[in-house]
Amino acid sequence: MNMVKESIDVDVPLHTAYNQWTQFEEFPKFMAGVREVRQLDDRRTHWRTSIAGAEREFDAEIVDQRPDERVAWRTVGGEVRQMGMVTFQPIDADHTKVSLAMNFQPEGITEQAGELFGVLDRRVKGDLERFKAFIEERGHETGGWRGRITPA
Repeated sequence: MNMVKESIDVDVPLHTAYNQWTQFEEFPKFMAGVREVRQLDDRRTHWRTSIAGAEREFDAEIVDQRPDERVAWRTVGGEVRQMGMVTFQPIDADHTKVSLAMNFQPEGITEQAGELFGVLDRRVKGDLERFKAFIEERGHETGGWRGRITPA
C-alpha cells in the first residue's frame, strides 16, 4: 500500500470543519472523481467513483470517530483497497488544521502508473483545497454528526 499525507488550514472553527467532514454525501461537491457517497448507517458508506476513466464502487467502514478530533475508515468491500484518517486540530478559535493520511492499493496498470507520477498526492491536495473553499464560502456546515464510533 502507498501512503499519502496532506494538510490544510481552513478559516472556520474546529467544530464547523469537523461537522462538515461528517457529511459524507456532500463529498462529491469537493472531491474530484467522487460521483456519489451514500450513508448506509452510522458506520458504513457506499462510494461510486470515476478516476482516470476507471469506474469503481466500494463500501467503507468508519472504524474510529471522535467528535472534533478524527474520523478513521477502511474499505470493506468492492473494487478499492484503502484506509485512512482525517484529523482536526484547532489553530485558534476561528481556524483549524485538517490533516489527511491515507493508504491506498493501486489496482491495474493505470493506477500504478498514476502512483509513480504522484497523481494521488495531487488529487488529495486538490480535494483538501476544494474542501477549504467549500466550507469557507459557506461559513457554516451543511450538517453534522457528533456520534462516537470506537474501534471494534
